[in-house]
Amino acid sequence: MSRNRVPEASGRGSRGGARRATADGRATLATPEADARFMRRALALARRGGLATRPNPKVGAVFVRDGRIIAEGYHRRAGGPHAEVDALARVDGPAAGATAYVTLEPCSHTGRTPPCTKALLDAGVARVVVGVRDPNPLVDGRGLAALRRAGVTVDVGCLEDECRELNRAFFVWIRDRRPLVTLKAAASWDGFIADGRPRERAAPVWLTGPAARGAAHALRSAHDAVLVGAGTVRADDPQLTDRRPGTRTQPHRVVQPRRVVIDGRLGISPAAAALRPAGGNGGMTLVFGAASAAAESRARALRAAGADVVLLDGGSDGRLDVAAVLAELAKRELQSVLVEGGAATHAAFIEAGLVDRVALFLAPRLLGAGIPIARDGSGRSVADSLRLGPPTVRRLGDDLLLEADVVGR
Repeated sequence: MSRNRVPEASGRGSRGGARRATADGRATLATPEADARFMRRALALARRGGLATRPNPKVGAVFVRDGRIIAEGYHRRAGGPHAEVDALARVDGPAAGATAYVTLEPCSHTGRTPPCTKALLDAGVARVVVGVRDPNPLVDGRGLAALRRAGVTVDVGCLEDECRELNRAFFVWIRDRRPLVTLKAAASWDGFIADGRPRERAAPVWLTGPAARGAAHALRSAHDAVLVGAGTVRADDPQLTDRRPGTRTQPHRVVQPRRVVIDGRLGISPAAAALRPAGGNGGMTLVFGAASAAAESRARALRAAGADVVLLDGGSDGRLDVAAVLAELAKRELQSVLVEGGAATHAAFIEAGLVDRVALFLAPRLLGAGIPIARDGSGRSVADSLRLGPPTVRRLGDDLLLEADVVGR
C-alpha cells in the first residue's frame, strides 16, 4: 500500500508558507517550520500511549489557532477515545477555524469508537495536517477524502518519516500480516554467543555486563513478544521477562512481553522457567510444535504446566516454518517480536528474510571458538544477504550495543 507523501498544500505564499483563513476570515501564514514544530509536539504526545494502544497505533493530536495551541491529546489505550477526540475534550475555547495536527490519518469508519473525521468536521476545523497515511484498508485514504469533500484543507507528509517510524510495527502488521521482527544477540567481538562447552546445569552464562543486560530487558518490554528456540530453553532455562529494578516491587505496572518458544518436537521440560507465570500482563507462554501422532501427549503435559501449545505442520525433522509462526502471532494481535535466539533460530529467521531490525550487544571478549550468532541453516549468499542500514552505537558499561534496520533483502 502506498504511503507516499501527498503534496496537497495549495495557495503557497512567496515565502514558502500556505495562506490559510482563520475563523473570522483573516489570512494567516502557515509555514513549514511551524507545521514541523506542532507535529513534533503531536509525536511526543503519541509516544505516551506506549503499548497500551495495541492493537491500535499510537497517535497524537494538537489543535492550533492563531499560532497558539488550544488543545492537545493522544490515544491512551485501545477502546478509549482516539487522539483527535481526546484533544477536543480539552479544547481551550472554540475549535472552529483551527488547524489540527495529527500524526496518523484520521479514521472515517465506526469501530469501537466513532469516526474521527466526523469529530473534526463537527468541531469546524479549517485545516488538517497529517503526518502519514494509515495503511489500514478500513482507513487508507478514506479519512483524507472525507475531509476534503467537506472543504477542509488537508496536507499530508509533515515529518512523515518520524510519524511512520512511530508505528512501524503496526504498519508491518497491517501490510504483511506478521509482527515486526528484531533479531537480538549478545556476542563476543569474534562473533560467538556462547563457548559451547558442557554445563552441569541449565543456566545463563553472561557475556555482557549489568548495563547491557538492563538494556536487553528494556528491549523485551518494548516488544509485544520475545521468542527463543527450544535449544536456548534447555541450555539457559531463561525466564524471558523484564526484570529491571522496580519490576518486582510494582509488577502491575510492568509491560511483560508474551513469551514464545519454538519447539518442533515439544521436548522442553514442563518445569522450564519460561513456562512459569511472568507477572504483569505477560499471559501464557506460547509453545509452537510440529503436529504428529506423538505431539498431543507432549502437548498435554506442557498445557498442564501453563503453556498455550500451538501445533503447526512441520518438516520430517520437526522444524517449523518461522513464517507460519509469525502468522499465528499476528492473529493474536502481536505486532512486534524480539527474537533472542539461539543460533539455529537466528539462522531460520535470517534465511527466511524475516528480520526487520538487529540489536547486537558486543562484549569485549575473544573466545576463538564456540557457538556463532547463527548456524544450522543453509544461509544466504553474499549477493542475497540481508543488508543493514547505518548503525547506531551505544556504549553500555564495557559493552557496545549496535542497532540497525534491514534495508534490503
